[in-house]
Amino acid sequence: MDPSSNASPLQELHSDLAWKYKAHASKIEDIWRSFSKDQRAKCLKAGAANGEVLAHSLDATLGNVCKIVPELNLQDITTEPEFLLAHLKHRATTSLFQQYCDGALGKPGDRNFILEMMLKKNLRHVNPFKDSYTFFMDDRYGSSLRIVSRHDEALAAFSSAIKAGLCLPQSTGELILERQLVIFQTFNILIEDILDLGSQTRSKNERSKKSEQAASAALSKLTIQERPKKLSLPDLISSAQDQRDNLEEFLSLLSAEPVVLAHAVNMRFFSRPELVIDDKGRHLPVFSDKHISSAFFEAVHSAIKGATVWNYICRLLGLLKDATADKVYRPIILQEISNICHLEYSRAQAQFTRHVQTGIGAKHFKRIANSYDNAGNAKVNMKIQPEELTRTDPALHYVLRLCQSQTNASKAVDWIKKLSDLYESHPIDRETLQEREIDALGDLIVITAFIQDVSPVISMPALSRKKGQMFVSRSQELDVELNKLRGEIDLREFAVPIDNLLEPGMTNGALTKLDQFVVSKTGSKMGFLYQDLMEDCLADLENQYRATKAKLEKKEDIPLPIAAPQSTGEKVEQRKVKEKTRPCQSTIFEILQAPEVPKEEPVESTQVFKVSQPVSQVFSTLFNKSEARGSISWGAFESAMAELGFSVVPKYGSVYTFSPPDSMNVKKSFTVHRPHKSRIEGYLIPIFARRLKRTYGWSEGTFKAI
Repeated sequence: MDPSSNASPLQELHSDLAWKYKAHASKIEDIWRSFSKDQRAKCLKAGAANGEVLAHSLDATLGNVCKIVPELNLQDITTEPEFLLAHLKHRATTSLFQQYCDGALGKPGDRNFILEMMLKKNLRHVNPFKDSYTFFMDDRYGSSLRIVSRHDEALAAFSSAIKAGLCLPQSTGELILERQLVIFQTFNILIEDILDLGSQTRSKNERSKKSEQAASAALSKLTIQERPKKLSLPDLISSAQDQRDNLEEFLSLLSAEPVVLAHAVNMRFFSRPELVIDDKGRHLPVFSDKHISSAFFEAVHSAIKGATVWNYICRLLGLLKDATADKVYRPIILQEISNICHLEYSRAQAQFTRHVQTGIGAKHFKRIANSYDNAGNAKVNMKIQPEELTRTDPALHYVLRLCQSQTNASKAVDWIKKLSDLYESHPIDRETLQEREIDALGDLIVITAFIQDVSPVISMPALSRKKGQMFVSRSQELDVELNKLRGEIDLREFAVPIDNLLEPGMTNGALTKLDQFVVSKTGSKMGFLYQDLMEDCLADLENQYRATKAKLEKKEDIPLPIAAPQSTGEKVEQRKVKEKTRPCQSTIFEILQAPEVPKEEPVESTQVFKVSQPVSQVFSTLFNKSEARGSISWGAFESAMAELGFSVVPKYGSVYTFSPPDSMNVKKSFTVHRPHKSRIEGYLIPIFARRLKRTYGWSEGTFKAI
């Protein structure tokens, strides 16, 4: 028996619709009734491919659509609000089997509807499905089988189901399943658009409606500097601290700015490996809500882990600076630095590959059916050799090279340089990448450039899988523990649909529940799990140093203490005990901002800059506290920084470091990624604003238009 390809997705979408309706029914009804005809039309078209929908129930411009789902038309749905609400209630509150048998609003059930269309409108499936039958019972709803022998005997066995109308030729069954699938997909998307368009309380960062102006003439003042051939150790520490601060700021914004958290969850949700097509052309439905809670979990987990890694790198570089003359401690620290840098490179490469295989490179990857990696993610392989695209699509060739496991940090430098040069000469090619791919590429560039800068300064040793594995081995163990939990948490009341996180209290509610869930399962908050991991690794480095030094001085082998293996239950109990004795302070990787103990805000700059009107508008848009913060072109931002006297050091095309002039009170540089389509908007507005405020103390009052 071969199950119908539509059965499982159909059941998931039906479950999604039932949950959404139960959670938001009254709000949906109020909003839909308050909408004008044009607003209803906007909602219906928003979720349709290319915005194309039936004009009326007999509209044949979209082919057989009017024979399969004629009720999904503009005329009926936009004219009378109760038409949609009645259909929506029927589909969300009754079982698939009931809908198969019974209709709504005087219309027949889905079985009889399709049979009528086949009889009166000559509706037919393109595939005859010879000797194949589909069953419509609760326990086998939508499953099909093909009779390969003893045809008469098999039909006799199905005779009671056939007479009851519960077993049909698959060519008919597929049309019924297609009708239900389209209706559920449409209604799931429609609910999200209704809630989004009708919300008066949702946090929004909309694009400015004003026409774009050319970049200011101040852009000519911008100084493009060559990157130094070799940096010093203090330079490396400053560079690592900048990335650490960037990631810590992003982590704090997950709770402070709902638009940032919603964006992060969306990026995880739409890059799931399960969305890669397998060798039979199958993938899970994009709009299933099944994976939203785990995507939320992953988004927060990834942010905490990234901030931890760069904190640890900074701590190691600080130890190295203090232990410059210690010939015993130095090689121990260097090996740990090497391993943690390569771990971060692997992490960044994996994230970039995740987005490419569901983005620009989707047709060149295939998912291996029923095969998963150690983290529980579906395994995906590249179907081609990247060099096959050398002539036809050089940009994608370079991108796919960066996704290959054999491309280490050293090799990545050349491919990033080639990709950067290509984007410099053909900027339009850069826009073929999606926003999430650009962001992931930026993170890959940062760690690749850092490894390239570090190696000549501190003579960093090669990656070792035996020595200096303190952080690597511990973080892998913690990953395994946390990855087992992501499928267990249920955050639907806050995050379904994902943009519900933009409603007041939803972000805080979801993060609070996540904290409580992780504590109940592991004995500690996720932030403390990573902070303790980092502190334990630093303590073990010190222990290894002391043991090695004692061995050299006493000429005898003093073994390091080896902790006895612990079960998961023992670890949880140990963490619970530690939580009780922990000082009353939050972790540096806190995901919740406590109102009663607000994070220390930087003192506002005492400098006031007199700037041109366009530059004043740039910073007014960045620091505006209103919901609709507007949009800024990258050129306008560069121009504004140039007018203030900043110079810029480009790093491989998409990462830029702005360095302040000598006249600035604060001498620290500011490193950012050039955004997708060269626009700072949406979730990026609060990120840029917070980083500028933290670094320089700027606010809207810092700038006065001349």
